[in-house]
Amino acid sequence: MSDILVHTEAGIRTLTFNRADKKNSITSAMYGALADALAGAADDPAVRVVLIQGHETVFSAGNDIGDFLNNPPAGLDSPVFRFLKGIATFPKPLIAAVCGPAVGVGTTLLFHCDLVYAGDNAAFSMPFVNLGLCPEAASSLLVPQMLGYHRAAEALLLGEPFMAEAALEVGLVNRVLPPTEANAYAHSVAAKLAAKPLSSLIETKRLMKKGQSELVLKTIAEEGASFGRMLREPAAKEAFGAFMERRKPDFSKV
Repeated sequence: MSDILVHTEAGIRTLTFNRADKKNSITSAMYGALADALAGAADDPAVRVVLIQGHETVFSAGNDIGDFLNNPPAGLDSPVFRFLKGIATFPKPLIAAVCGPAVGVGTTLLFHCDLVYAGDNAAFSMPFVNLGLCPEAASSLLVPQMLGYHRAAEALLLGEPFMAEAALEVGLVNRVLPPTEANAYAHSVAAKLAAKPLSSLIETKRLMKKGQSELVLKTIAEEGASFGRMLREPAAKEAFGAFMERRKPDFSKV
């Protein structure tokens, strides 16, 4: 599909968010395309590395709100959960290049990547509470592990953006670059990995992640159940209604 560009060359599969006019907000169809591309890459011996990237001005604004409200996730077989499971269990090296806003899942997907390179204009945010919802993508587990509890609480309870240098400090990104260089640099790292023995890459990644793979999937499922329930509750209805009506939400009665 044109909103997700899939290009495979020299052992690297590049997945590009291609909806910059909508700030690369992700629809259900886009989640399906991403899930299929990851599944295909996992099974294809010619693909050794996957790179996820956006535009130099925006990585992703998260879920497309209109599409999300019209096509809410319907269980763990829905496209979004297929994508989350796919990225959490992807056996080969996974790289992300992030420039501009990375909102919601635009940030949480990064906790499943092995290497992340950011433009100095990158702004990461996880505003789930502000939408009357809870974390997803196992971020309630992975964010405290990486950031420490208090910084995780600040990021998840306040939902305010933090910039590239702060992300570098806590280890979410490996390097900060000018936005015009981030995608190319990430691709150069992918090329280095693609030249290495695939069996060694897969086994090294498996050993690093084996201690919590089952817990990550369990957390994704638990968060998904809570997310689906909260989506139907008054706080989320008020938050999404305010968003669509371009007004400030009032949570004083919810």
